[in-house]
Amino acid sequence: MSIATPSSPGSEPPRAKHDEDAPTETNKKTYGCCEDRISTLPKTKGWFNKSLWQYEGFYFWSSSLPGLMRMQAHFNARSSDVLITSFPKAGTTWVKALVFAIVNRSRYEKETNPFLTKTPHDWIQNLELYVYRDSGPTLPLDDIPPPRLFSTHVPYTSLPKSVINSKCKIIYIYRDPKDVLISLYHFASKITPQISMNEDDGNLEMDNFSVIDAYVLFCKGISPYGPYWDNVLSYWKASIERSQNILFLRYEDLQGDPQFYVKRLAQFLGQPFSLQEEETGEIQRIVDLCSFESLSGLQINKTGTHIWNFSNTVFFRKGEVGDWKNYLTIGMAEHLDQIIKQKLDGSGLTL
Repeated sequence: MSIATPSSPGSEPPRAKHDEDAPTETNKKTYGCCEDRISTLPKTKGWFNKSLWQYEGFYFWSSSLPGLMRMQAHFNARSSDVLITSFPKAGTTWVKALVFAIVNRSRYEKETNPFLTKTPHDWIQNLELYVYRDSGPTLPLDDIPPPRLFSTHVPYTSLPKSVINSKCKIIYIYRDPKDVLISLYHFASKITPQISMNEDDGNLEMDNFSVIDAYVLFCKGISPYGPYWDNVLSYWKASIERSQNILFLRYEDLQGDPQFYVKRLAQFLGQPFSLQEEETGEIQRIVDLCSFESLSGLQINKTGTHIWNFSNTVFFRKGEVGDWKNYLTIGMAEHLDQIIKQKLDGSGLTL
């Protein structure tokens, strides 16, 4: 198995275990089954009539809970690790691409652009949805040289204790909740049937669940990994206490001045651009390489298939700021803005 790390130029990303790779008895015993524990959790009907389970104050699809629980129990963070964190559809794909390109910028030429064959989600894998999705980690975690790059959508308060107690770097990307809502609605409408195939989840309502229905639930805090405001606040508060280890980024700022924030990301990661790199346009090269237009135009993202058996195209819809205006009325937007304002009151954060 080849491992995608900054120390392995040109290598394939770590191979996620296929469904036919049966977990060993040792793994079953070590990592255990979470079904009994999950069955005791309160649940509610969520988007598209798909159940959401409540765990540690947040809502989760059942498909993400086993991996989350295994991650909490068994992931051992290193101080050299980099963890990209976010609420779903807040800019995850973009930040993954930027971080991978920054860390590996001296290892790939244009002809060997790693994004030609694998998506950012393959190069930087999600802990609860990829790495711990089966009965045991799908990667040889101890064998990956530093810096190991991972991602997660879980709130800060649900991270493994080893992450919180380590000095690993955490990057959190957040976005206008109205755009998150619309982007998540379109994303969920495409992936929900696939991730529900092996779950006893009743009858999904794919045709009868509208943007308005999603809006009503979102305003109540009911969404995967929600409430949105609590997810954001968990990292905001942690970033104040651990500013040297947690970088809190706003999607709209990144889109407004990508060169500035790519440079800031590199500095935060301990891999600042040299004067020569700046003068030869390395920052702009990375910005261009990781742009929505560049990534969405690659063949792998047009025809490739994700590990959960849906098309890679679902990760690339518009990438625009303010797309919510095409779906929400002014009154709906103002109502959600007021909810967010109340939830963030006294935190010092505005969305």
